[in-house]
Amino acid sequence: MSNRVGTGQFLAWDGGCLFIGRHESAVPVHSHQAMQLVVGRNASPLIRAGDGAPWSEFSAALIPSRQRHGIDVTSADYGAVLFVEPETKEGRAVAERYLRNGIAEVGGAAVRLAADHLFETWLGQKDKTTITTAARALVRTLSEGVEPSVVTDERIVRAVAFIGANLASALTLDQVASRVFLSPSRFRHLFAEQTGMALRPYILWRRFLHIWDLLMRGETLSTAAHAAGFADAAHLTRTSKRMFGFAPSAMQLVASPPTPRASGSDAVNSRIAPPRAGNRTSTAPRRTASS
Repeated sequence: MSNRVGTGQFLAWDGGCLFIGRHESAVPVHSHQAMQLVVGRNASPLIRAGDGAPWSEFSAALIPSRQRHGIDVTSADYGAVLFVEPETKEGRAVAERYLRNGIAEVGGAAVRLAADHLFETWLGQKDKTTITTAARALVRTLSEGVEPSVVTDERIVRAVAFIGANLASALTLDQVASRVFLSPSRFRHLFAEQTGMALRPYILWRRFLHIWDLLMRGETLSTAAHAAGFADAAHLTRTSKRMFGFAPSAMQLVASPPTPRASGSDAVNSRIAPPRAGNRTSTAPRRTASS
């Protein structure tokens, strides 16, 4: 198996991010705080819900926050993995609509069309803003018509903004709580209530978004690690393997779409392929894996 997970591009926005490109090996089982949408171009991704779980085929897979999972999109010419932070309006709406029983199949017609548009926009080498808009449109397709039951507290919005501006610092609970004029205990409770996660893992997640953004701009792994508050590149690599299942160096970031993995007639059709019952790896086609 190749040491490289994939070759492609990373784009981030307030509340989410996107990896899009050619997948060269499966991503080992891991978990993280964001919700995750996985789609393939011309072939369906395979997802497993744990180390001992079977691989299951999804036309589009939606993975809950903190759900252990592995990903294999190597049969597709390109794959897109979108991460959505659960405290955003879109994140809450998507969770309420789909994520009640673990990993969900969400590959309806509207999602397929939005995913097609994302791949076509990216392959057309549009600017970052246009690609990001297409990615966010795909997320909005999932959340359409569903309003979140809880509105994010304005104090948490301010805390999130402060965290994003100070990722290189050793942020503490007391420091962040004081910025929104709350006691540490009250802030800890409110933050977990509003975001669905503790402060420390949330800060770690935001640091990783910053790192990938810096790497896309051409910064070295060491520079990116220090800019995001890690002791060194080795510390970053260990943490990345635990959170994402691979080291940052396993993802080659490029300025334009790489050569597609598939070729021939498959490359003509940019639709997400429906699940294929005869896939060599899938043991339960189109099955929804439970958490």
